[in-house]
This record gives sequence, C-alpha cells and structure tokens, in this order.
Amino acid sequence: MPADPRAVLTRPAPPPDETLAYGDHPDQIVDLRRPAGDAPARPLVAVLHGGFWRAEYDRTHTGPLAAALAALGWPVAQLEYRRTGQPGGGWPGTLTDVLAGVAALPALAARALPGRVAAGPPLLLGHSAGGHLALYVAAHAPATVRGVLALAPVADLAEAYRLDLDGGAVAALLGGGPAEHPDRYAAADPRELVPLRTRTVIVHGVQDQQVPVTISRGYTAAAGAEVSLVELPECEHFGLIDPESAAWPRVRDALQSLHKDQ
Repeated sequence: MPADPRAVLTRPAPPPDETLAYGDHPDQIVDLRRPAGDAPARPLVAVLHGGFWRAEYDRTHTGPLAAALAALGWPVAQLEYRRTGQPGGGWPGTLTDVLAGVAALPALAARALPGRVAAGPPLLLGHSAGGHLALYVAAHAPATVRGVLALAPVADLAEAYRLDLDGGAVAALLGGGPAEHPDRYAAADPRELVPLRTRTVIVHGVQDQQVPVTISRGYTAAAGAEVSLVELPECEHFGLIDPESAAWPRVRDALQSLHKDQ
C-alpha cells in the first residue's frame, strides 16, 4: 500500500489512445483507452472523476485507475466536464455536461474502438463527486446507464452541505444551501432521487475523512433493492482509485459483479 494515499493523484499513467469531444467547450471531452487482449467485447466503463466538482481537479488523476482497468480488458472512457470555478461550471453546467457526455459515449466509443465495446450504454464508475454525478445520471437518464459503481460518493448533498465538506464545495456547486435553492437540491441531490432503478454498487472506506461513510449508509438505506453497499474497514478515501492499494481487488470485483449481473 502506498505510504501517502494521495500519491495516486499525481502518479503518471500511460496516455489515452484517443481524446474526443462531446461538446464545444474545451472541457467537454473524453479520453478513450483500448482494452488489452482480444477477449470478447465488454461494456464501456465511463470514469467520472472526483475533486468536489472544483476546477483544480480534472480527469488526469484517474489515469492510473483507467489504465489498470484497460489492462484488465475493459474499454475505458475518462469523461471531463466543466467544474466550479470555470465559466459554465457549477449549476447547471456541471450536471448537464455529464448527462450529455454519458449519452454521447456509446457512439464515440464505437467509432474510436471498433469491435472492442459491447453494444449498449456504459457502466459508470464515479469517485467522490464523480460518484454523485454517476448517481445523478442514473436517476435522471437511466436508459443511458448500464450500471453504477460509486466509490465514496457524495450521495447526500444536503448532508454534505451541512457538514461543509471540502469547505463549501456543495454550496459552490449549487449556489448556496438547501434553504436558498430547494429546487436545485431536489433536482441534483441523489438522496432526493430515490428509489434508484439502476443496479448500483457503492464501495466506501470506513476510514474516509473526506466523505464520511455515513453518507453512503444513509443513501443505501433509502435507495431501494437495486443499491448495495460494500464497506471496507481499513480503507480511506483515495485507496478506492489506486490500483496499488489493498482496496483495489474489491473495486475490481465490484465492477465485474455489475457486468455479471447483466
């Protein structure tokens, strides 16, 4: 296990095979990675990065995870989106970007990776704020999602606002708190969008100091039978996206379980 859990955020990774646009903004792009080997085509895995929706965090820190998944035979897409602190980021641009990007992925991947991507919508793998976005897309556009693997997701925006996670991250995303913008929370908060009809596995470390595991516990209890929670007692926040961590086999197996459920 790496001595510094955050080391994965700056660890170099092989470059993607191709970068394509799903919109006109420079951040409306997706990195595509070709699966290793010549096994039958698998569903595309769309990786939604975390960073509390803030501009200073982009998709590059999920490079090690994406490269590891491609080495296991998964076609992978790392989706970028406009974030808070950027023109057009926050409400509603961050959310509409991800909806549009996920909807565009099957056609983009089929053209870029012919014969290597199974037909149909992608599996969404989201970490932290990206986990929130994955749950949001599954709730609003279930036909565009095959399944969701949410890693330490910010699955309750009102609670995250109350806890002031990352120093006002939710307020920056939605423009304020639930009392100021109840309509935005009603539309964007996964906790308000239950039950979820998409098969979903949540993996959360009990030692997580960035997004408390209690958020996933509360969400899972309300979300219905399609959502299950795996708690990792010794895991913190960043090990979930680190292929060198002790948590990685559990993440890998959770993704495979979603594929087997199809």
